Amino acid sequence: MIERPEAIVCDLDGVLYRGEVEVPGAGDALSALRRADIEVVFVTNNASKTSAEAAAKIQRLTGFAAETGDVVTSAQAAVHLIEDEAPPTLLFGAPGAREPLEEAGVPVVEEWRAAEVVVAGLDPALSYESLTKAVMAVNGGARLVATNTDVTYPTPEGLWPGAGALVAAVEAATGVTPEVAGKPHGPMRALLQQRLAGKRVAVIGDRLETDIALGAAEGWTTILVLSGVTSSPDGADPKPDHVVASIADVPGLLGL
Repeated sequence: MIERPEAIVCDLDGVLYRGEVEVPGAGDALSALRRADIEVVFVTNNASKTSAEAAAKIQRLTGFAAETGDVVTSAQAAVHLIEDEAPPTLLFGAPGAREPLEEAGVPVVEEWRAAEVVVAGLDPALSYESLTKAVMAVNGGARLVATNTDVTYPTPEGLWPGAGALVAAVEAATGVTPEVAGKPHGPMRALLQQRLAGKRVAVIGDRLETDIALGAAEGWTTILVLSGVTSSPDGADPKPDHVVASIADVPGLLGL
């Protein structure tokens, strides 16, 4: 049992669900946290959905009534990184970034020659044409911003290519290292610091280099679940504070 947090930062893919399949007990665990008056903030590096779409998926798969405002995405972190300058921006994947970019007054362009920034993320409709446009824009001087560099994401069939695999193609073709917005990098951390300042926080995640690294950087309690990308804690770096099989075990860990 650990000291009960006031807020929990909870990952989505591999923690609550894998693809379209709920991790068993995820909805019940979230309900237990809510009954205990623990704030749950869902934080995802997946930029393929808006916050509203992600909240709807949480509710559809787990039965937990998540709200749009409960979800923070790496797309929002990317917007936070560039919104002050409002540069014409080309999207390579990251469809969940279009809405927050437009809400922030950042013009989204389709012509690579007009782009001053390329925001890159997971592209379920990946094509050679879209990759070429991103490469040409970056080679033409556009700033390369990756929503995240997670090379895989978990599904019931196993690990599928993630945004990092696609960003790596742009990097390989241009020689430009991307600025990264999502976990555990500065733009995402800044968003969470604004929201959770002064609170006792725990992070639940399945990926060491993003979820657990985020918590470690902020001095928050870290809980690794073995239901997603990481199947064993052996040799974990950074080392999580606690390891459980899945989020279904978290209420017990907190004494709920």
